[in-house]
Amino acid sequence: MDLRLPALRGLRRGTVAAVAAAVLAAAGVGTWTAVASDEPPAVHRTDRVMEMGGGVRIDTSYFTSAAAGRRPAVLLAHGFGGSKDDVRDQARQLARDGYAVLTWSARGFGRSTGKIGLNDPRGEVADVSRLVDWLARRPEVLLDEPGDPRVGITGASYGGAVSLLAAGHDHRVDAIAPAITYWNLADALFPNGVFKKLWAGVFMNSGGGCARFTAELCGMYNRVAESGKPDARARALLGARSPSAVGKDITVPTLLVQGQSDSLFPLGQADAAARTIRAAGAPVDVDWIAGGHDGGDMETSRVQARVRAWFDRYLKGDKGVDTGPAFRITRTGGIDSTDGAALLRGASANRYPGLEGGRRTVALDGREQSFVNPAGASPPAVSALPGLGGAGGLSQLSSLGIGVSLDFPGQYAHFDSRPVRDNLRITGSPTVTVRVTSTSDDAVLFGKVYDVGPGGTQQVLPAQLVAPVRVSGARQGRDVTLTLPAVDHEVQKGHRLRLVLASTDLGYASPAAPATYRVALKGGLAVPTAPGVTTAAAPLPSWVWWLPAAGAVVALALLLTGRRRTVAPAPDPALAEVPLQITELSKRYAKSAAGYAVRDVSFRVEKGQVLGLLGPNGAGKTTTLRMLMGLIRPDGGEIRVFGHAIRPGAPVLSRVGAFVEGAGFLPHLSGRENLELYWRATGRPPGDAHLDEALEIAGLGGALARAVRTYSQGMRQRLAIAQAMLGLPDLLILDEPTNGLDPPQIREMREVMIRYAAAGRTVIVSSHLLAEVEQSCTHLVVMDRGRLIQAGPVHEIVGSGDTLLVGLAAGIADPLVEKVAALPGVSSAVRTDGGLLVRLAPGGTTGADGTGGTGGAAGAGDTGEAARAGDTGGAPRAGDTGGAAGAGDVGEGTDAGRAAVAEPGPTGSGSAAAARLLAELVRLDVPVSSLGPHRRLEDAFLTLIGGSA
Repeated sequence: MDLRLPALRGLRRGTVAAVAAAVLAAAGVGTWTAVASDEPPAVHRTDRVMEMGGGVRIDTSYFTSAAAGRRPAVLLAHGFGGSKDDVRDQARQLARDGYAVLTWSARGFGRSTGKIGLNDPRGEVADVSRLVDWLARRPEVLLDEPGDPRVGITGASYGGAVSLLAAGHDHRVDAIAPAITYWNLADALFPNGVFKKLWAGVFMNSGGGCARFTAELCGMYNRVAESGKPDARARALLGARSPSAVGKDITVPTLLVQGQSDSLFPLGQADAAARTIRAAGAPVDVDWIAGGHDGGDMETSRVQARVRAWFDRYLKGDKGVDTGPAFRITRTGGIDSTDGAALLRGASANRYPGLEGGRRTVALDGREQSFVNPAGASPPAVSALPGLGGAGGLSQLSSLGIGVSLDFPGQYAHFDSRPVRDNLRITGSPTVTVRVTSTSDDAVLFGKVYDVGPGGTQQVLPAQLVAPVRVSGARQGRDVTLTLPAVDHEVQKGHRLRLVLASTDLGYASPAAPATYRVALKGGLAVPTAPGVTTAAAPLPSWVWWLPAAGAVVALALLLTGRRRTVAPAPDPALAEVPLQITELSKRYAKSAAGYAVRDVSFRVEKGQVLGLLGPNGAGKTTTLRMLMGLIRPDGGEIRVFGHAIRPGAPVLSRVGAFVEGAGFLPHLSGRENLELYWRATGRPPGDAHLDEALEIAGLGGALARAVRTYSQGMRQRLAIAQAMLGLPDLLILDEPTNGLDPPQIREMREVMIRYAAAGRTVIVSSHLLAEVEQSCTHLVVMDRGRLIQAGPVHEIVGSGDTLLVGLAAGIADPLVEKVAALPGVSSAVRTDGGLLVRLAPGGTTGADGTGGTGGAAGAGDTGEAARAGDTGGAPRAGDTGGAAGAGDVGEGTDAGRAAVAEPGPTGSGSAAAARLLAELVRLDVPVSSLGPHRRLEDAFLTLIGGSA
């Protein structure tokens, strides 16, 4: 199954219906539209449109291998908003593995017709039973009895739900493997009576709008969205379309794959499914993967391999196949230093422990506290941002110790534990009982448990999950037992647990009327530990508390608006108009064998500049940018932005925008809608976004109204830049903004940066594309091994008189290069495509005796003849632009016999140094064909860092 599902791409669709649905005629029903010509030779694909009755036509694809004999069949469902094409690769692989595979586009998606019914037993579920009927007539498909094919069903999210529903409605289904899906859709969208408005809105939008759904679903959504409160009819409608409605009838082997990074369908949904199906007597295995609807690693290859093994065991009857442990969790085990990705390891148990196993009580401290529900429930607290995690996902950041949640002062109560004495692994759902009193009859609270580091320096919300609860009759006061989100998270020794009860959350509907809540503890926090689960690798090292590049932009947006402010030095009035000044900045990571990541770096950036930050891997660029964005603290020196010292959460950071490669967008929302959602997540007033100005600079035009899934890579990059420009920050930081773009797209990105700076703002760009930096940047900062190598205008660094390009008529050996590098007055000599780059030491001389000589630029064998550079007796005058020597003057009558033709070059003493260098090169028998100042940034860069890139 394709588990690489951004946001809602996984809510899979199509649900098995009652066998009593009308059976297709054996012949002539449907239209053959293609015969597999584009598949590998071993797999045959046939496309067909099938009539489902009532004018509904379902688009299907059938995959088989060339092997003889009958084989089991697999129905492979796609995700919400997708089509059968999304699962084509998996279907092809299953066919190679000996299955007959049927995929289809569910009602309302792809080329299929009909209205979206959210797996209506009379609609999508009935369609699946008709597909089973069709498989029963195929000569390739193994039959258990006439009309009953040996068949399994798999799919993720929407398709996972159809797998469960099919098993409950159609007795012919033999095994299922649903992933990241729901057990009760009403509980998922209306948890504890609270409307999950953000995800519900994404559902409707990604489905194509209310008009694409059945009338009863459209009316239900409009009614609940308007009131902000689910009613009994809404719960009944969604409940009837949920697997839980037929749970007692699901009696087939079931592999449940659920995502830990999932605020849409959290782990509790799979837990309810596992308990019910096991109670019916069926084999059930549970697998908690690292990803989910909020992003993260979907572990596609591993999960697909486990699904194949599951079907091999229960469809092919291969009892020797290893289907994996009864319970498995993927845990984060550190960072891959090569690409910043999280390292994953497995933990397992020989039985599923549920969400309550091995409970222990952690005492909490705190008196009764009061807080408010603000009018309009705004600004809202932030936990999960649906689909905005991109490849990393917010929960993956949480697993790495990055706190990106946001609670507003005065809108929550909190209760802390004492520091834990030993590492504490939470696996399951913590619970706590509290007393809630409100000035209103209805109160809505959002419970969450933070992991707080020593001294309160880190506050992490595991998996970015919250548990909403509606408390009725709260005016008289009520005791409420909260079941908090199920997570798998290790609390390090010395850390504390913090229970937070907030009045708002971005993803949910809260009462619009203002109210005051009072909350008091009624006991400790009961924490499940699942002692039977063992991990295959070492635990997460305590030093892994840094932000990977894929998530930095999300963390920054939240840090800018919500983290507690720290004491900072007073602003410097003299720097009030200076975008950035860095003074003697240093940073050394604890236990790092490499020493300082940044050491004694100082430079200044002015308004209107586009500054390129260059350096090889390990130069300290990323560390410098992270300190600049307030994400980590320097060990020495300071950073001032418009005169204000930078600290985590410093108010001046609201004038800074940042883009880090890999920004995530909801694919089915338009470009404009994605940006509006992102800005709302910051909690800042809509009028401060300057959305239209940012979009005009990005130059996306009419594409803003299109779904992001239709964007090219270049358009996505420009949309990400527009996101960073929201609020029109005075200082814009871009990390590798042109990665993955083709030349026309790179040119467009260059124009975006130049237009932004042209308005008097400042851009800092870190990039490996030196030619592009040379064209788009006005100034450069070059770093190497944590130190500043050179800073200044591009034209000065590129055209610096202390770097010369020596053209060579033939190759030279390493010892000769070393001799050139050892010449007095030469700092370094490095090979390049154009010859030899020679960097002169500041103020140095070049001559056999270290004085540079007085005989001009004559070659060895000459007798002091003046070089023809416009002078009458030696090196060119200051201000001359001619060559160091004229053709024919250097080396005539010598063994070298070569002419040196200098390009237009630097003036003054630089030309004299070039002339002296030329004489020394000829003396060393270097086959010089030309000599002059270089004109490429790449050459300057290699020279500055001594070829270490």
